[in-house]
Amino acid sequence: MDGIGWRESLSKPGWRWLRFFQDMALDLALIVAALLVSFALVYEFNLPLPVGQLLLKFGLPITGVSLLALTWRGAHRINARYLGLYDFVNLVVVVVIASGALVAIEQLLAFTQSIRGLVLLPLMFGFIAVSFLSGVRIIQRQYDWQVAISGRRGKKRTLIVGAGDAGELIVREMTRSSHSEHLPVGFVDDDPSKRYLRIHGVRVFGTTGQLPHLVQKHNVDEVVIAIPSANGSTVRRLVGLCDEAAVKVRTIPPVAQVLNSDFRLQHALRHVEIEDLLRREPAAADFDRAREYVAAETVLVTGGGGSIGAELARQIARLSPTHLILFGKGENSVYEIEQELKQELGYAPVCIIGDIRDRQALEHVFSTYGPTVVFHAAAHKHVPLMQSNPIEAVKNNIIATELLCELAAKFGVRNFVYISTDKAVRPSSVMGATKRVGEMIVRLYAQRSETQFAIVRFGNVLGSRGSLIPLLKKQIAKGGPVRLTHPDMTRYFMTIPEAVQLILQAGAMGSSAELFILDMGEPVKIVDLARDLIRLHGLVPGEDIEIQFTGVRPGEKTHEELVYKGEELQPTSHPKIRVVKQGQPINEEWLRSELNRLKELAAVGETEKLRQSLMELAWDKSVVPYQFAVIEEAQSTEPSESA
Repeated sequence: MDGIGWRESLSKPGWRWLRFFQDMALDLALIVAALLVSFALVYEFNLPLPVGQLLLKFGLPITGVSLLALTWRGAHRINARYLGLYDFVNLVVVVVIASGALVAIEQLLAFTQSIRGLVLLPLMFGFIAVSFLSGVRIIQRQYDWQVAISGRRGKKRTLIVGAGDAGELIVREMTRSSHSEHLPVGFVDDDPSKRYLRIHGVRVFGTTGQLPHLVQKHNVDEVVIAIPSANGSTVRRLVGLCDEAAVKVRTIPPVAQVLNSDFRLQHALRHVEIEDLLRREPAAADFDRAREYVAAETVLVTGGGGSIGAELARQIARLSPTHLILFGKGENSVYEIEQELKQELGYAPVCIIGDIRDRQALEHVFSTYGPTVVFHAAAHKHVPLMQSNPIEAVKNNIIATELLCELAAKFGVRNFVYISTDKAVRPSSVMGATKRVGEMIVRLYAQRSETQFAIVRFGNVLGSRGSLIPLLKKQIAKGGPVRLTHPDMTRYFMTIPEAVQLILQAGAMGSSAELFILDMGEPVKIVDLARDLIRLHGLVPGEDIEIQFTGVRPGEKTHEELVYKGEELQPTSHPKIRVVKQGQPINEEWLRSELNRLKELAAVGETEKLRQSLMELAWDKSVVPYQFAVIEEAQSTEPSESA
């Protein structure tokens, strides 16, 4: 024991000293008992010396050596309730030292030169001593566990789906935590090799298909899904089985978030969310490549307080940028992400409140901080609102984007990533048209500057402010009805962290003027999503919560698209990201003329003329900057609701 440890021991209260002496005396008694048993077994119960002499010549010195070894390895500090491999190794080290002392004593006393005495006796002693020392702790652990179980009457009887690492961690936390509200009664797992196994004393009953039967048989109060890698269809099936069994269901976050020192079961367990039902197999993240992209760079994120901008800030802050500049108009949202980064990551971003349409404010940012990487996430995104406010949409989504691209090229930004949307494909709304024109502007500046401009296009993100899911949850919380526009309406969905991760990956691999498409999986019917969400609230669609259809709103499509029919997609180094083959270059003279017309109409408040000019520009009626435009012109001159 070192000096600091000895001083700490001296400062212990009297009861802790008593516990120390009790534990140490028990261990020494077990070692002496192991010594006597080993002599008896090796010499076939014909002891070579009387018991008193054995204790004096062998027991006393080995007790002294063992005392030092036990103290050195901290065996008295082992909590039997949490006995693990590290503690077992410490006990083995103590016994090895004691066995070595036994051999030394035999040699010193010239006790015996036989193989039985020099080899078999120390081995037998070591085996028995380890068994005694670990066995008493295992018995203590089992006793503590039984006491804990007996004291949990009235706790939630819990069935765990998944007998893997996450399930083991859940059971371990449930059984060792005195504050746990759960009592694990068993596992279910579809791996046949795990059938009838026991994990921390908890049995694997059978497969997930037997879940309703097992819930009834074992009086289960709650089911915990402990399969972090499960895809949406698997989670949906498990939730359906729990609904059939009329039992509450909860889940845990991904195992990477669970297996850390801050894990607490009561904080990790959560209700199944709609994201769990829609999730796909996690995309493999190349964080090294993303880190090379932004590390030691000055990164500017526009719309830094928005859903995408804030998540960009979270992920970029972990990649060691020199500076992270969050530029946003809403002071509260920017303040919230600033405080989150400071408190959770210890990172202080540069936060600037401003309007991306303000040339003076943007020029100050570029000249003062010199950003080398820009993520342009600021945009007006609500389709119905922008449909009735086209002037504001043009100013914010088009004119401001042109200004930002101009300054990026002027101040020598290395990489510029523009966040687009599936609504930019064959746009039927003002919002989609402004994002389509934004793509054109970015491609134009990619042609005429050294800055590498890239576009990332994807669909809806789950949980963003003002998006569908929070709105549906509010309607359900009020008792309904849930109002949807059309029974056939479909959308692509992706979680915010997944979308931002792929944005960073695409930005890292991009060369100038490339358009990246994120793999959004299969489109989801909104009515199915609403029904799932109602069930997750423990209610029955159509009975407890009514679903009403109000009709497609102006500017909305029944089905969204991620690509034009003529866009040729090519694979990239990332399986979830594809790139559109570049078509013909943008006609700069034509595009600038069209943009000037939009600016003039916006300035004089010509709303309807502005709307018409915007849609014509977005549908590309004058020239053919993309190869697919020829196909589109041959098909239609008006946006289709069913597109």
